Amino acid sequence: MSTPKRYNTFSDELKRRFGCKVQRVSVDAGFNCPNRDGTLDSEGCIFCGGHGSGSHGIPRHLSITDQIEDGKEVMARKYRACSFLAYFQAYSNTYAPLDRLCAIYREALAVVDVVGIIVATRPDCLPEDVLDCLAELNRQTYLWLEVGLQSIHDKTLALINRRHDHACSVSAIERAKARGLRVCAHVILGLPGETREEMLAMAGELNRLGVAGVKLHLLHVMRGTRLAEMYARGEIKLLDRDGYAGVVCDFLELLDPRILIHRLTGDGGHDNLVAPLWSLRKFELLNLIDAELERRGTRQGSKAVISSP
Repeated sequence: MSTPKRYNTFSDELKRRFGCKVQRVSVDAGFNCPNRDGTLDSEGCIFCGGHGSGSHGIPRHLSITDQIEDGKEVMARKYRACSFLAYFQAYSNTYAPLDRLCAIYREALAVVDVVGIIVATRPDCLPEDVLDCLAELNRQTYLWLEVGLQSIHDKTLALINRRHDHACSVSAIERAKARGLRVCAHVILGLPGETREEMLAMAGELNRLGVAGVKLHLLHVMRGTRLAEMYARGEIKLLDRDGYAGVVCDFLELLDPRILIHRLTGDGGHDNLVAPLWSLRKFELLNLIDAELERRGTRQGSKAVISSP
């Protein structure tokens, strides 16, 4: 039996809820992003590649149903999963007409052994009617809404060309929570110009906002991005492995222990990753984080300041 983690893992939550191994199956529904289609900008965030951040490896030429069936086969073989969550990951997965969104979500839920959906999007792509649709689905199935904050600092959001401010993120989370939606916030550690104190301040803000989950991402440089150009010119410095593990442990100590940890590091993919190459050894990093928390004798929430609900 594996040693219990010193943080509140999403995988354990899924086992408790469904009684078996549940895996996410990433889906590319062909959505776009207002930061790339000319609505806000045409270049996107500085870290986003040609197929959307984090979307490498998805067989986007297949239908939604076939993408999920393909992913199910892989996850069942690799992880012995028996149930699956359809994960709408690439680009902004609430950025389309309402009828299309509802039809696509329901197509995914109709696939055998799919027990819920995860919808990832930007905070400025959550109009009221879309939130209403998600709330209706949430009453029928297991649903998570992932909102890409990336940072809580407006100066950083401007630098990475995010094209929304933190107030927009706060509004999105509050409106989603008011409808009873589970919200998982994405934040990136190591963004250009952010100090350690500014990174750690995000833990306190997530506590204040009362999010149900968090995904931590390592800033990594992908080919074909403006971030790669900046890196090549020596304009940014990336965290090293030990430095990143230390910041993650500090972050976890400050984070409300009730918040589920969906991820502690990003996945760049072998083909297009420029740096840091150590991030490809994901399990080494996770073991390092576990060992550091053990060495400190701390766990998620050990140093958290939490207000009463």
